[in-house]
Amino acid sequence: MPSSEYDSACLPDLLPLYYRRLFPFSQYYRWLSYGGVQKNYFLNREFSFTLKDDIYVRYQSFSTQNELEKEMQKMNPYKIDIGAVYSHRPSQHNTVKSGSFQALEKELVFDIDMTDYDDVRSCCSAADICPKCWTLMTIAIRILDRALREDFGFQHLLWVYSGRRGVHCWVCDESARKLSVAARSAVAEYLSLIKGGEETIKKVMLTDPIHPFIRESLTVVEQYFPRYAVQDQDIFGCKESVEKVLSLVPEDILFTICRKELLQDFQNERKPENRWKLIQDHAARKQITAKKGQHFEKEIMLQYCYPRLDVNVSKGVNHLLKSPFSVHPKTGRISVPIDLEELEQFDPFAVPTISLVCEELDRPRKGEEGGKSDDIKEKENEKDAAERRKIRDYKRTSLAKYVKSFDQFLDHMSRSWKGDLLRKSDLQKDF
Repeated sequence: MPSSEYDSACLPDLLPLYYRRLFPFSQYYRWLSYGGVQKNYFLNREFSFTLKDDIYVRYQSFSTQNELEKEMQKMNPYKIDIGAVYSHRPSQHNTVKSGSFQALEKELVFDIDMTDYDDVRSCCSAADICPKCWTLMTIAIRILDRALREDFGFQHLLWVYSGRRGVHCWVCDESARKLSVAARSAVAEYLSLIKGGEETIKKVMLTDPIHPFIRESLTVVEQYFPRYAVQDQDIFGCKESVEKVLSLVPEDILFTICRKELLQDFQNERKPENRWKLIQDHAARKQITAKKGQHFEKEIMLQYCYPRLDVNVSKGVNHLLKSPFSVHPKTGRISVPIDLEELEQFDPFAVPTISLVCEELDRPRKGEEGGKSDDIKEKENEKDAAERRKIRDYKRTSLAKYVKSFDQFLDHMSRSWKGDLLRKSDLQKDF
């Protein structure tokens, strides 16, 4: 294989090239300045850099795109985190009177990490992922994206692959950025269904009537459960996994339907999908005779497939979250936006590594523009030339389609900025 195979020992050599020629600073600044609608919005934003040997530098802030570029190209961070917009410039927080330096705004964010699903996946554990369990991230995005748009009315959602084992969501609407800690907590709790830690066996309890949000979520889960849980995770494949499923059925129901009878049915029926149908049939019969709602087959599906949120990440205004287009030091993969129109085809293992994109810069391409005439023109304006060259550079690599997706997200969001600027201008004219 060529040098596109990632070697973490090469990261110090690759990062300077990545930040100098490939990192999409223009789009990045456009995103975090939000059209300049609010003065000092970018200036008062906190950035955090993790440098070589885990040196952690907080409260970085920059007044312009150029200032950010120069500092990142100088420090070459192994990881970039984005924090809140503060009342004062974060880099000067030590000079501000105690108590007056406050986190004012930040995108509403969600962090879904595969390690939180270890009790419902047998293919991998800890930081490892594979195509089988990646389905859980697809389900999480489908459920949360629908709820945030339809139940809460948010429009500008940026979904990003973390670079290793999870996904992040940045809700960028102005109304989301201005939410209080209490409001963020309320949104996160509304979206949380899995309750209890490792010691809790049954983590989903449904009551009548089932909330419309849960019903909508079930329509997504029902699409994926047979393939993910029954086939790929083979939850009816051995005695231990069968017992795990049956432990989610309430004891009184297990007694009524006769545990031994169900296990005997399983002995006679070896196909996993038919074993699941046996449980569904028992559930259907129980629902007809039960005085109160019994939804144990729905609870099983939700426990195996429903999104598992880190609520603490979502509710804190000053909580830092890994930046899009940051490089994961262990995998070398770039934290790229996820195009929801191609969600089913998204493959974390196909996401470009820093090794690959840096190597692609050196590959000649057929019909590539740029000759002597271009060079002459570029000399006329070196700043514009550098910007054009950078645009050409990322377009020559596997990063291009992800930057294009980011551009499309920003174009859609910029339409709301224009409306805000017009309203602001009209208000000023009232005087």
